[in-house]
Amino acid sequence: MPDQSKKRIGVITVRGADYHPTRRLAEAAEQRGGRVVPIHPYRVWPAYQEGRPVLMGEGAGISMDAVMPRQGAEIKDACLPLIGHMARIGIRVVNCREAIECARHKFYTLQALADAGLSVAPTLFAAAVDGVREAMAGFGNRGAVLKPVSGRQGRGICRFLPGEMLPPDLEEELAAGRGILVQAYIPPEGRRDYRVLVIGGQVAGAMRLAPAPNDFRANVHLGGQGSAVDLTETLVDMAIRSASAIGLEIAGVDLMVDADGKHFVNEVNYAPGFRGLETATGKDIAGVMIDYVLRVIGERSVML
Repeated sequence: MPDQSKKRIGVITVRGADYHPTRRLAEAAEQRGGRVVPIHPYRVWPAYQEGRPVLMGEGAGISMDAVMPRQGAEIKDACLPLIGHMARIGIRVVNCREAIECARHKFYTLQALADAGLSVAPTLFAAAVDGVREAMAGFGNRGAVLKPVSGRQGRGICRFLPGEMLPPDLEEELAAGRGILVQAYIPPEGRRDYRVLVIGGQVAGAMRLAPAPNDFRANVHLGGQGSAVDLTETLVDMAIRSASAIGLEIAGVDLMVDADGKHFVNEVNYAPGFRGLETATGKDIAGVMIDYVLRVIGERSVML
């Protein structure tokens, strides 16, 4: 029988307890006298009984002190009501549904960042092929980067040159009415890419990323290499402001500095992976995350 004195932190994931981030979070929680409870979003149901919000389904009887949604950018619409419902029940949710809805859509993210005065690369949101042509006319021979509005680990992102045919998977995105982003291409030569983890308004770790040979995408999952780095005050400020603009308590912020020294916020992730960051920095990133969640649980208990 589980120890009921332990603080229980739910992790919403479809990948199970053995998935690296979930396993590391569980290890960190155990070291701190807590317990991680994996929650499958398609097996727990938000419901109302006698006018009260309740949970039904697998494991619904387990009480939780906090919940961390960690499905990544590909989270489906059907999973969002569960996150908001948990907050209504009184469970502390890190991060909240509204912030996740913004972060999972790349153009909503850019809108929020630009509204906060942060620099983003020139971008057009295309709902049809004509929009892609319009953007390409302005970007010239250097071409553009095409991105689905939602995705993980750099998948679906490609360089697009004038005269090329639209990739079939992005044609499907347009046909399905999801749209795609057409973004200025910033060459990797002379470019600096950074992944910054922000937790509770503070930078918890950062690494510089180098793309794999013959690739412009700086992503560890695509063969890119990460190395520990000390950020400038400008980059620290951009990362913290980016997380705040989206409303995220925990965020992975991708920053870019081009060959001319111009700074951009590239993406903001509400459920960042951290294997590469732990390897590059030697820091216990999972522990920092759990420390933050336990702290906000404690603060909430004092307030109540």
